[in-house]
Amino acid sequence: MKLTGPFKQIVTLNHLPINGKLKDDDLEIITNGGILTKDGIIQQVGDFDLLKQQFQDSEIDLIENEQITLPAFTDAHTHICFGGNRANDFAMRNAGKTYLEIAESGGGIWSSVQHTRAASEDELIDGILKRVHILLLQGITTIEIKSGYGLNANEELKMLRAIKKAQTKTEATLIPTCLSAHLKPKDFEGTSQDYLQYIIEGILPKVKEEDLAKRVDIFIEKSAFQPEESKNFLLKAKEMGFQITVHADQFTAGSSRIAVEVGAKSADHLEATIDDDISFLAHSDTVAIALPGASLGLGEPFSPARKILDKGGILAIATDWNPGSAPMGHLVTQASILATYQKLSTAEILAAITFRAAFALDLEDRGVLATGKKADFITYETDHFQNILYNQGRLAPSQVYINGKSIL
Repeated sequence: MKLTGPFKQIVTLNHLPINGKLKDDDLEIITNGGILTKDGIIQQVGDFDLLKQQFQDSEIDLIENEQITLPAFTDAHTHICFGGNRANDFAMRNAGKTYLEIAESGGGIWSSVQHTRAASEDELIDGILKRVHILLLQGITTIEIKSGYGLNANEELKMLRAIKKAQTKTEATLIPTCLSAHLKPKDFEGTSQDYLQYIIEGILPKVKEEDLAKRVDIFIEKSAFQPEESKNFLLKAKEMGFQITVHADQFTAGSSRIAVEVGAKSADHLEATIDDDISFLAHSDTVAIALPGASLGLGEPFSPARKILDKGGILAIATDWNPGSAPMGHLVTQASILATYQKLSTAEILAAITFRAAFALDLEDRGVLATGKKADFITYETDHFQNILYNQGRLAPSQVYINGKSIL
């Protein structure tokens, strides 16, 4: 066994509800704390001196400087498997061009599709690993990664295989999601409904056969897939044994309600969600995932995080790191900005990027520092946990632990 400590503060995030609002006073803070681990699992969390006395044969991982620790972060929504660059999209958008004008000039999602199709599998793997490393430096050890820039069987499978192979080259946990239903590709002959059926018959069986993903996503929006055809697609994917999630209410309202009706694990974006749908979402087990990076990248309103929590919903926050609308990829910075505009407590933010985000990925073995949980935790050289959000991402973790071992 190994005992890591002593820490000025351990923010365990233990004993907190999965849903609803939180106050900072709700947080369990252990001073002069230690974390006892064995085989990648937390055995005990408590007073360092008492644990040292009780487990005298344990290896001591001594923390010499004044540091605090908390569970490692989870980024529950990313698109970090891609080729190319869309800096020109950002420049054109800031110059006043519309989404349609950008797309007509060769930009938009189709630009990423073309670049991703042109990339080799090895190039995609290399890009994934470089971005994963950036996320690890931020203390993010569990990362969801979507396909969706291939948009045909060969290219979607190439993306998902790249994610699977990248997993063998990193200690982070990568969670693949099949987003073949990102939009109907320009080179597909047929209706959007025909394309969704093509995914059901021509892509998802191969995804299942090669065990490339257990999750399926769809973008429900006027520019992508319409509500009724999307609902039918999600139900078929669910019948095939996939867990489902939805890009919902990004520009127009209504699709978050579909996510709840079909039992989606999460509804992501929600910038356009109306009050009635917030209540409907909040009274379900579907996680509301706010993506402030997309709001910052597009100049759109933030997700109504405060209302979701006040209604009793489950709120997670993710980066939406993608080459077009959300290129920042800095979770704590985005979460800190969202906290300022939506008046979210530090406890609510920390919950949203740890155990509540992990719950959105159906992972209940992490995000909390408690006996029996995965020993993924991060340390900061500071004297108080509030300094993490106060510095808006400038304060980086000193050490990142995965399965009880320091990896950075």
